[in-house]
Amino acid sequence: MKERFIEVNKIYRHFKGDHYLVLDVATHSETQEQLVIYRALYEDVGLYARPLKMFLEKVDKTKYPDCKQEYRFEEVYVKSVK
Repeated sequence: MKERFIEVNKIYRHFKGDHYLVLDVATHSETQEQLVIYRALYEDVGLYARPLKMFLEKVDKTKYPDCKQEYRFEEVYVKSVK
């Protein structure tokens, strides 16, 4: 199985449809768990943190059988309008 990773400053689509910009990967000071820091690219552009393991996991097809994406977050390529 190919190892998945994320890239900082890339846009990712959540399996429910919204887009997010990955800003960085941080380390929790007490547990040493890796956390993805990302910003919503809609409405109030909220700032969020989520465990890296969760960010990279597959969509639960039992809970979301109609989901087209394989993974919870997948990179989106945005073409320039120029």
